[in-house]
Amino acid sequence: MTVSKRIDVIATTISGSVSDWGKVGRIVPLFREHGEDNVNLISVDSHADARQKACELVKDGSEILISAGGSGTFNAVVEGCYDARCDFNRLRLGFLRKGSADLIGKVLGMPDEIEEAIEVFVNSIREDKVVPCDVLLASSEHGDSDVRHFVGYGGAEVFGEVPRFTENRFIKYYKGILSQLFGDLGPFFVGTSLAVISKIFRHIGRGKRQWEIMVDGQAVTQGYYQAIMIVNGYLGPNMPFAQGVPLGSGDFHVFAIRDMGVFKLPMQLKHAWDASVLEDPDRWGFEGFRVKEKLVLRPDGDSVFPLNTDGSALECYGSASVEIDDRIYFLTR
Repeated sequence: MTVSKRIDVIATTISGSVSDWGKVGRIVPLFREHGEDNVNLISVDSHADARQKACELVKDGSEILISAGGSGTFNAVVEGCYDARCDFNRLRLGFLRKGSADLIGKVLGMPDEIEEAIEVFVNSIREDKVVPCDVLLASSEHGDSDVRHFVGYGGAEVFGEVPRFTENRFIKYYKGILSQLFGDLGPFFVGTSLAVISKIFRHIGRGKRQWEIMVDGQAVTQGYYQAIMIVNGYLGPNMPFAQGVPLGSGDFHVFAIRDMGVFKLPMQLKHAWDASVLEDPDRWGFEGFRVKEKLVLRPDGDSVFPLNTDGSALECYGSASVEIDDRIYFLTR
């Protein structure tokens, strides 16, 4: 049995490790080995190109769209689908792991090896194996009217700064080398480390920001935070929060790590990465809240701050709002 519909694949050329860069040229031949000849491969050099091509393909009737890249590429594809005003109920989205963290791809059970991944996609498409995932909409209170749709994770403070060190074309090359040497989380940890250093110098120059976190119209906490994290649901052991919560649960979660001093931050982050922070959250200044309708992050003062939307940053003025806007369907194992 073959798939009657066209399979469209949008692939970034240099995302992921050095060995990942060679995956693009093998995508179409591997699909053909499984009897699928109606495969349209588009290679792009940037997230902006991925967004534009996704919009064009969906307007042209695409119903099976696979992103071959990292989380930034995938979220650009999602944005392109919104630009095309598509019906997400008929659309099937795939995440071919070719990035530096690939948290969503791992949660979906997608293999890293390209041969096995294409086989999984073929079976998933033919049997329509999908899981729902809520799409988050981020917006700024003032300033630019730009908004971002994203799935996966986002955040502010340290997490808001990470895309600055991981998401431009020059950095893609060093990410490829780091991924090759230290695994697919190498670039993420380097980016986080650089974001921490940047935050320390920013505090020296401008002082700390105090935050108010509002959940569903109620102020739930306020204070100084080292990191604020937003997650769709459980994203696996590399982002071990919201355990047991599916991506399409109809709600999402925000977690915050209080500022307990720069010398305690490394241990706070360590305990966050291995989930041991959940065993004694008060000791490590860890707080978590479930959001059913709307999250508002409001810093004091008039400073501009970046909100991470899993692969890009939205510059926010006044406050940032996040809420569920729609639901998409992932191809899964």
